[in-house]
Amino acid sequence: MNADDGMRLNKFLASCGVGSRRQCDELIREGRVELNGSTVEKLATQVGPDDHVRLDGKRMQARKHRVVAMNKPRGLVCSRDDELGRDTIYKLLPESMHELHHVGRLDRESEGLLILTNDGKLSQALTHPSRKIEKEYLVTLNQAFEKPHLAQLTEGIYSDEGKLKAKEVERLSGRRLRVILDQGAKRQIRVMFKTLGYQVQRLLRVRIGDLWLGELECGQWADLTEQETNLLLGKAPAPMRKQARKKGRS
Repeated sequence: MNADDGMRLNKFLASCGVGSRRQCDELIREGRVELNGSTVEKLATQVGPDDHVRLDGKRMQARKHRVVAMNKPRGLVCSRDDELGRDTIYKLLPESMHELHHVGRLDRESEGLLILTNDGKLSQALTHPSRKIEKEYLVTLNQAFEKPHLAQLTEGIYSDEGKLKAKEVERLSGRRLRVILDQGAKRQIRVMFKTLGYQVQRLLRVRIGDLWLGELECGQWADLTEQETNLLLGKAPAPMRKQARKKGRS
């Protein structure tokens, strides 16, 4: 079998949830992996669609990609295990879904749309700076916002984190704004407003790409369809760009 017939064995094992590719190479070296009934000796072995792979005698099958939208509540950390013992977003998910990785993060005090997936390519596409995937937020401040600061937010603010700017800002009321980012700096919105002398009292993410939070209630999650996943990447047609969301269970 040549390299064009399938994927490398360590990649296949990783797609089954066994571990990282490096960890899978170690399993192969230890003689624990069989291909079509024979122990695998070469790390470069390729796996085709008709091949049977076993690890310690157990048949391995690649996991299907899963993409989940969550309405993250305030007070939860985007981490599997928090060193300070704080509650994490994974307390909202069944054990079988703890293998999913969160794409980007919302800080502990922030709320709203968060994506989790086991699809590494999707995760990379959503977070790579070159893609400039839009994220939209509703922001509530501790005091009335001054209109002259609108231009500063979109032209760029220099902080300890470097130059930060919003793609678009709209003042909705005295203390409430709609902010669109296509950057992904850590705590970017909070840092920008703090630099201008404000404190963010509430931060709610309502959109990623063309996918809206919609009717998904706080603390709930829902599996995304292929069409909804395409909305994240801006690949879905305009009629699909609506806010209706199927509710999941927490």
